[in-house]
Amino acid sequence: MKKNSNSYVLDTSAWLTLIEDEAGADIVESLLDKANQGIIEIVVSFMSCMEVFYITLQERDVGKARTRLNLMGSLPITRTESTESLALIAGRLKARCRLSVADAWIAAMAQERGSVLLHKDPEFDQLEDTVVLQKLPYK
Repeated sequence: MKKNSNSYVLDTSAWLTLIEDEAGADIVESLLDKANQGIIEIVVSFMSCMEVFYITLQERDVGKARTRLNLMGSLPITRTESTESLALIAGRLKARCRLSVADAWIAAMAQERGSVLLHKDPEFDQLEDTVVLQKLPYK
């Protein structure tokens, strides 16, 4: 497992930690500051954008959901879309682990890039030998 400590993939749980100012939001903010200075790269999966949107839509309304997507888009991040290589990695992860489809895509991106996966989702714990993980405080 290669590690690129200059690259971070933020799971949906990390985005919601920041947006809802939960424990660990300061860690996300610090990484965003470093990304803004060009010290690190922060990558977000198209799946996290979808999850932030639908979770906010369920809990609030479409206006708030759009506002949150606009906030994400205004930050110093690189958004990635689906690729064949990511689909193959995500499919392998999903076949061997008990992961949601979204988490399989997000983990696949971290694995492919050798990025640190920042999260607060215990579902990722089973990937410790496959992906470099950094845990935010669990609720």
